[in-house]
Amino acid sequence: MFAARGLAVSFSVFVMVYCALSLAVCLAWRTVRVHSQQHPVRRIADLLFALRMLPLAAAAVITAAFTVPSFLLLEPRAIDEPMGGIPLALGICGAMLGIFGVVNASIALRRASRTIATWTTAARPVESHSPVPVLRISQVVPAMTAAGIVRPKVLLSAAAESMLTANELQTALNHEIAHIRRRDNLKKLLLRFVTFPGMSGLEAAWLEATEMTADDAAVSNAGEALDLAAALIKLSRLGPADAPVDLTAALIHSPASVMNARIERLIAWSDDRLALPHRFSPWYGLGAALATVAVFAVTYGQLLAQVHTATEWLVR
Repeated sequence: MFAARGLAVSFSVFVMVYCALSLAVCLAWRTVRVHSQQHPVRRIADLLFALRMLPLAAAAVITAAFTVPSFLLLEPRAIDEPMGGIPLALGICGAMLGIFGVVNASIALRRASRTIATWTTAARPVESHSPVPVLRISQVVPAMTAAGIVRPKVLLSAAAESMLTANELQTALNHEIAHIRRRDNLKKLLLRFVTFPGMSGLEAAWLEATEMTADDAAVSNAGEALDLAAALIKLSRLGPADAPVDLTAALIHSPASVMNARIERLIAWSDDRLALPHRFSPWYGLGAALATVAVFAVTYGQLLAQVHTATEWLVR
């Protein structure tokens, strides 16, 4: 009974924090995005992804660092008190939320694996100076895509290879390598794990920002920017893949509005984008982390007592 009550309380706290923060993110992410427009697109992409993962991270930390220890240390094991319906229902919801996330991520991973296996049937390696394998596939689409998480690779269609000049092909390849270096496919898998209603707009904004971030990483001057824009225009004539694949980073994909925005942005390339943004010294972050740890070390006992009081009220 003690273990069952502890699990119910832990899952209840987790699902309440997760849902409350997810709702807050749904309501606030557009405002955050507007106020961050003056920052580099890479920083915007990182910020949007951090916002999307914030509910899960905060709920996990609060549950593991406060709820579970307060219950184990302060809850009497000998008391056989009945469990209310609210914590039981919330506990079931929390468990179902975790199970749904695992199943959803597993389905997306399995579907992507099957599709990539179909694409790479009879694939042949391409000689390149790329840090990851480049495979030539027989299908027309996808024209070029970064696939895989543990063993990433770039898939290049023979039709796309024949359409592009050497410079255009290299900049397009640099774009896909940027996705691999930023582990965007892994991030997409994490998004499948934390599926929540109302987050589609935030996820679409993050995907758009990741594409523009990869564009910036692929070029270093106006000439290369025009090469990448030309590659996008040429390969868009081949069309996107027949069906979107969650865990790949295709060079050409829907919606068309994002493609048009990327092309216009590349054509209007300015070397000012290469100026390094102001970076905060890591010592500031280290100092803030040490100060936070010190505060929690001093007040941890009191916090556990307060959390236990709150969970006692929840159970009753």
